[in-house]
This record gives sequence, C-alpha cells and structure tokens, in this order.
Amino acid sequence: MIETRPALTTDAEDMAEVQNAIYRAGLRASASDAALVRERYLDPEYRIACTVAEREGRVIGFQSLKRAWPGNPYDVGEGWGIIGTHIHPDAGRTGLGRRLFATSLAAAKAAGLRHIDASIGSDNTAALAYYAAMGFTPHREGSDTIPHRFDVP
Repeated sequence: MIETRPALTTDAEDMAEVQNAIYRAGLRASASDAALVRERYLDPEYRIACTVAEREGRVIGFQSLKRAWPGNPYDVGEGWGIIGTHIHPDAGRTGLGRRLFATSLAAAKAAGLRHIDASIGSDNTAALAYYAAMGFTPHREGSDTIPHRFDVP
C-alpha cells in the first residue's frame, strides 16, 4: 500500500535516491544528493508543500510546491507556484502522481496561489504527458524546457 505524508528533513537521502533512479533511467539531466534536496525542496523559506509517497517504508516519489521567489532559476513570476514531481521509475503509472497533485493543489488553494508553473524538459515525454493529464498547458517559450501553467480554480 502507498502512503503519502509531508516530507521531513530526514527524508532527504531517500528523496535524492528517487532523483538518482530517475537519472540512471536517463530521465533526468543530473544526479542529486541530500544537500541539494534539502536546499531545493525542503528549505522552508518559499515552501508551500512537499509530499512524499512511501511503499513499505521506502520513499518512491515526492512532489514539491513552492512560492516563486525573486530571481528563481525558472524565471517564474512572483506570486506563482513552482511545482516539481519526482517518481521512481519502478513506481510510474500507478496513479501516484495524481495523488500527489491532489495534495499539492489543496495546498496551492490554501496558500492563495492563482497559477502554478512546471518547467519541463522538452525531451521528457513522460513528464509532459503527466502534466498535461493534470491540466497544465504550455504558456511561454523556453529553451530546453517548456514552461507549463495550471490555473488554480
């Protein structure tokens, strides 16, 4: 059975391993480590929600929702949300992404966000399909990424 819960600082190693499994599968551009996970996803300054999914006590995916900050690397305007989804390749296509997004969407509404951005690699067909299924649409030109927008109802 898959359980979801808020991410803890102690999850950083397991979250990095999820990203590294994605990297080893050729679906992520670079490897990760616990320090990067803590900085990017667990730092509370702009964090709205970060949810992990566990199966048998093992983290198999997570989704982060942050409020855009000045000078963010995704060029997302302040007041928007920035979302990132990371699911172990062995756990794909199980409905996990949909469950994680339901939690993030509730958090976005509670935080008063009107829009969420997902900057997706132009060659990441699985992520492009996932975000399209969640209702995201391309909203501006990108270089090697395609920014997608979700309007929070």
